[in-house]
Amino acid sequence: SAAFNAFLKTLEEPPPYAIFILATTEKHKILPTILSRCQVFDFRRIGIVDIAKHLAGIAKNEGIEAEPQALHLIAQKADGGLRDALSIFDQLVSFAGRRLTYQTARANLNVLDHEHYFTITDNLAQGDLPAALLEFNTILQNGFDGHLFVTGLARHFRDLLVSQDARTLPLLEVSEDLVARYGEQAQATPRDLLLRGLDRLAQCDAQYKQSKEPRMLVELTLMQLCRLNAPTASPAEAPMAEKKSPDVGAAPQKQAPAPAAPAP
Repeated sequence: SAAFNAFLKTLEEPPPYAIFILATTEKHKILPTILSRCQVFDFRRIGIVDIAKHLAGIAKNEGIEAEPQALHLIAQKADGGLRDALSIFDQLVSFAGRRLTYQTARANLNVLDHEHYFTITDNLAQGDLPAALLEFNTILQNGFDGHLFVTGLARHFRDLLVSQDARTLPLLEVSEDLVARYGEQAQATPRDLLLRGLDRLAQCDAQYKQSKEPRMLVELTLMQLCRLNAPTASPAEAPMAEKKSPDVGAAPQKQAPAPAAPAP
């Protein structure tokens, strides 16, 4: 407080040649008397769509043919940093030349293709556990980490939930080519599967690093997710109900009243 009060005196009569810039992530700790004398600029992470549009403009100016999905993948990998996105874009163009495709970007950035998530989600929704396990085995054979798959599938489930309502579509951070694809699968996937699946994937994410058998942990998670939407047996195929035990559920029989004793 003493330091802020001393600084406040400087701000009340600042030198004409000085400009003070206060950078903080805890704006609430600054005294209101100081904050009222400042122009406040709230910075945030750059959105994936904005980074992709900026990269598209650069590619057009430089005469580079870049697929929109490739630029969107670079924006995702940059994780909100425009400088990182420009560095990745420059490296990929140096490798691929004047034509940057989605397959080239995916192979060089070591990113799991979204087609795997679409396929496994369809398998889980249909209750096809063997197909889901085989798809996960293919992902592992391609050199991807199981933890990366778990977090990516959780993100895919989140995007499907967002796609189920038109009001939340602006929260969907995917390329325009995938919006319709997400919408189709979102309508075909039960909401309960997505909600309970997100909860189970979050548990798997937290337990992955401590698990001695991470692959078995992920496979168990897929089994549980597949069981959430497994087709139930028809009434004709349902087994006959077991006979109830005589002392369970049986109505007690009324005893006949005892005969009255004869009068003496």
